[in-house]
This record gives sequence, C-alpha cells and structure tokens, in this order.
Amino acid sequence: MEEYVLICEDSIEGILTGVYEAYQFKKRKGIESHDRIHLAIKEPDIQRLFTQYEFVRTDHEKADKVTDTMVRQLGDETWYRISMAMVSCFEDKADAVYHTIVLGLKQKDSNITNRLQEDCVQRTFKCARAADNELCHLKQFLRFSELQNGMLYAKIDAKHHVLPFLMPHFADRLPADNFVIYDENTQIFGLHASFKKWYLMQGAAFDEDSIVYSAVEEAYQKLFRRFCESIAIEARINPKLQMNMLPLRFRPNMTEF
Repeated sequence: MEEYVLICEDSIEGILTGVYEAYQFKKRKGIESHDRIHLAIKEPDIQRLFTQYEFVRTDHEKADKVTDTMVRQLGDETWYRISMAMVSCFEDKADAVYHTIVLGLKQKDSNITNRLQEDCVQRTFKCARAADNELCHLKQFLRFSELQNGMLYAKIDAKHHVLPFLMPHFADRLPADNFVIYDENTQIFGLHASFKKWYLMQGAAFDEDSIVYSAVEEAYQKLFRRFCESIAIEARINPKLQMNMLPLRFRPNMTEF
C-alpha cells in the first residue's frame, strides 16, 4: 500500500503548515487513514519504495488556522507541549507531532500528551521534554554582560531552537533594558528594545571579536569570578554533583567559568 511523505520546513510554522496540508492531502486523495501520511523536516538520503514524496511551502495563514484549532479544542497546555516538541532537534518530531494532533482532535482529548501508551505521543513527549529541560536550564544559566554602549548581551549555544521561548521570559523581567541574546548554534539574534516588543533576526553579519565590554562590566566579572573561587570549600568539592546540577556544555558562556 502506497504511503505519502510531506516534507516541510524545520520550524513551528513549517510543521503546522505540513499538518494543514496533510489533512487536505488526505481529503483530496481519498486516503482512508492518516497512518499512510507522514511528515518530515528534510528529504531522506534514501527514499523508500512505494512512497510518494512532496514538498510543502510554509504558509503562515495555514499555520495560524492549525494553531487556533489546537488551542480551542486541546487547550493552552497541550499547545505549549506540542510547541516545545516542534522546536526540538529530533528529526522525527514533525511526524510525531502530526499524529499526536490527529489523535488529540479525533478523541477531543485535551490531555492527549499524557497518553504515553501511544507511540506518536511518546515520541512527542520525548522531544518536548528535551527542549523544555534546556529552556529551563537557560533561564537559570544565561549570563548578560553590559557592553560599552550600555546594551546587555548574552550568548547561548542551544541544542534546540528555544530562543523564541527564552526571549519573552527576559523581556518580561527586563522591560526597561536594551538587550540581545545570540544563539550561536542557529545564528539567530533575539533583540529587545526598551519598553518595546522583542523580535528575532537571522542572517546578520556578526563579529564577536568586535564586542567591547564596559569598564564596570569587566570589573564586576573579575569580582564575580573571584567570589566564586573564594567561597569554594576544597574538602567538599564534588565534580560529579556539579556536573549534574550544571552540565558542562552551558559553562563556556557563563561568566564564572
């Protein structure tokens, strides 16, 4: 029996457009089950036999329609969990999210993400948990530095594309500050101007060596590092516990390290 794979953009809007098109594709082709349709974020290196591949162009209006339907029928909490799954780095996330949405809307179950006995829900849960854990870590471990012009700057190297969820967290806490969060992995900037809305920017030329910190910032960085060193009790140093509480991959962008 022939199957169909819709290849969409690796973004929330791209995956939601894929979900919309999958429903239309099923209706248009007269396919009896969603099980024969799959979503992917990239074309496979080796295509399967008896499988038809089609590319989906991202459409924000179609993505908004899927979003509205999900929020209305499945609730905000389910929407958040599925959103976290869509920004994860796993390659099977689009298909897992698509079939989780199908199951949730079919059953009209606002707690669909708790039905871990379903394979698609379990995969969605795995993706969402990984992205959400990293987001929680970054909220705690992100360090801002004051530049010479008074702007605050922070750099992250996230595995998952959590910057769109990280920006509102700090925009709510630093509404009066001009700040930038740079995701080195995706090369995307999160920009926030004082008492204005934040936005994302990609593709801008950026030379990190040109960053100049303010004199006060450099002085406070030295004091903070000295403080962290001086309060350590050598007899109670526990590297294994430290790595559990603060993974090594976050440390290069932290002032105290």
